[in-house]
Amino acid sequence: MKLKSILLAAVLALFTLSMGLAKTYTISFSHAIKAGSVDLKAGDYKLTIDGNKATFTEVKTSQSFTTDVKVETVGKSFSDTRVDASKEGANTIVKGIEVGGSKFKLAF
Repeated sequence: MKLKSILLAAVLALFTLSMGLAKTYTISFSHAIKAGSVDLKAGDYKLTIDGNKATFTEVKTSQSFTTDVKVETVGKSFSDTRVDASKEGANTIVKGIEVGGSKFKLAF
């Protein structure tokens, strides 16, 4: 019984630790964009970075969109969130996001 209790405590601690590794940020888009493999309409999103995955959760509807991302760590924190995007035909394609308040740069 004591071993089961220790094992349960270890599993819960590991789960709590892994949940704490995902970072969440707020980002807004003034018009529709494509980030990685997902199309996002204009609006406010919670951006969660977990390993090599970025999940955009629309604040208004709670609908989530997940795409692969390359996370680059830089020397000092970005003061503001900046989106690097370009127009390709009728679409706006996000190339990268510098996440304000963090040392993360996301490349799509």
